Formats: sequence, structure tokens, C-alpha cells
Amino acid sequence: MQYRRLGGSGLMVSPVCLGTMTFGSPVSDADSIRLVHASIDLGINFIDTANVYEGYRRVLGSPGGVAEEILGQALRGRRDRVVLATKVGAPVGPGPQDRGLTATHILRELDRSLGRLQTDVIDLYIIHWPDKHAPLETTVAAMDQAVRQGKVRYVGASNHAAWQLCKWLWLAERGGGPRVVSSQVPFSLLRREFQHDLEFCAQHDIGVTPYQVLQGGLLTGKYHRNQPPPAESRAAEKPDWMWKPETVPFDRIEAFEQHARELGVSPTKFAVAWTLAQPAMQSMIVGAKRIEQIEETVSAVELRIPGELLAKIDAIAPPPWKQIDPIRG
Repeated sequence: MQYRRLGGSGLMVSPVCLGTMTFGSPVSDADSIRLVHASIDLGINFIDTANVYEGYRRVLGSPGGVAEEILGQALRGRRDRVVLATKVGAPVGPGPQDRGLTATHILRELDRSLGRLQTDVIDLYIIHWPDKHAPLETTVAAMDQAVRQGKVRYVGASNHAAWQLCKWLWLAERGGGPRVVSSQVPFSLLRREFQHDLEFCAQHDIGVTPYQVLQGGLLTGKYHRNQPPPAESRAAEKPDWMWKPETVPFDRIEAFEQHARELGVSPTKFAVAWTLAQPAMQSMIVGAKRIEQIEETVSAVELRIPGELLAKIDAIAPPPWKQIDPIRG
């Protein structure tokens, strides 16, 4: 495993990060623990969770905590072998203080996460979503308190645009708070909305850790035009977490699969290699039900896609529009 530096933290992390959103359901507690142990044995040293994750049972405002509890059990005796990341900010109840990025919510939920994870410190504490009601100054101050208390080592952001990360960096520099060292965004061959933010992250030493890299399985070769989703796939088990069937861009998917065949690799390996070739990409978050899925993802880390093929992909799935430089072109 060739480890990569996670932004300005200095932490060395595996290019594959084990995601835990489906721990508990559909992945049972026992199978989740086996996945964690197998991933560590494969060299994966980066695991991502969140205080709201509870698998397919998750609804807006439910208490969460399931994935953290399972992960806490799985890491007994193995905690020092992983960089542990969890998140805060999403709703965990009906009350007005049960969500957001206020100091009240962050510091309360931090202690709860530490208890469930059975650890004294979170390596990477991530704000899950922007909070328009909490001044970012308040959030940075709360994270600074958590770091000074020794409960958090580094701070990351999820679902934040480059301009929001820029404001965080400015506040941290002005006030001496912790810098944001990672950015977790949805990104794949089918979703490139954050493409132009990657350059900012590379310039400012923010490691990007994308999620939805395989787009719920759409980029693994398991779904086909005019055919029902396979049994035990996400589209069959949790269709509201997937694109509506009539909106799935099969023209693009089939073109990607053809390029994968030309390289002699699976669609999964192709999607993984393409993602890791993008600027600032440090570790991609991948969930799995079976150990073989993790093994296939890890085996794709060393794959390199030729430059001419990268250009063809841009033609199939172009990045978002960007204004042409009127001086430099």
C-alpha cells in the first residue's frame, strides 16, 4: 500500500478509506466488524464514519450512533492502527440544539462520539454540512477548544465549496484556530460538480477524500439498460438512495465500461483509478458489503489511466463550465 499525506496534517493515509454508512443495515454488526478487520489487514488505515450513520434505518432526525458503536467494538485492540474520522452537524433529534455547528452541539456530540467509538481522541473531526445559522467563527472556536482539550487532532470539512474552505482558512490564520486539512465531497465519473474546487484544495494543502466514487454501484458494471437492478444491490434494497431509473445516464456508463474493457480492467477499477488521478485526491471513501469488494478496490490503487484516455473521458463526462481566461486562453 502506497500511503498518501492527508493535506496539511502530515498524517499518512491509505488511498482507500473504509466507509461505514451502511453498518448495521444492510451490513450486520458481525459482518461490519469482519469488514473492518479485513480492511486493516489489507493495509487500509483510514476509516470514516459519522455520528448519524445507522445504515438503511436512517431518517432525518433519528439519533444515529449505530455505525460509531459498531466501529468502536471493531477497533478494540486495533485503535492505534487507524486514522479515525467521524462527523458532526447533521440532525440527531427533534430539538433546536440537536443539529448544526454551534459550540453547544459540537462539543456535546463530540463527547458522545468518543464514548461510542471507545476512544479518547478523534484523529479527524469533520463538520458534516455547512450551517447557515451558526457563524463560522463560532464553529472554528469550538473546534479549537476540542483540539486544545486533546479530544480532536485535526479538523476536516464535508460538503463545503472552495469559498467556504477559504473562509475557514482565513479565520484560522487570523485567530490561530485549527486549519481545515481535508475536504470530503461527492465526486465520481458521473458527478463532477466539485471539479474546479480541487485546484484550490491542492494549492492550499487540503486533502480531498471523495465519497460516492462508485455512485452507489452504477460504476461497478452491475446495472444494465432496460434491466431490473440485481438482487441485494442498493437500487433494489434502498432505491430512494439512488438515481431514479429514468435518469440514470446509461450512455455515459456504457462508454466508461467500454474504456475499462479496452484497458482490460473491471469498471470498478477504472472508476477508482480515474478518481485517484484527479488533483488533490488523497483517499477515496468506499463502502462495501463483502470483503471481495474491498480487495478489488485496493487492487485498483496502482492502476494508471493513459493521458489520452483521460481526455476521452472528459469528452464523455465533461467537467462543469469554467470561464475562459480572456488573456491567457
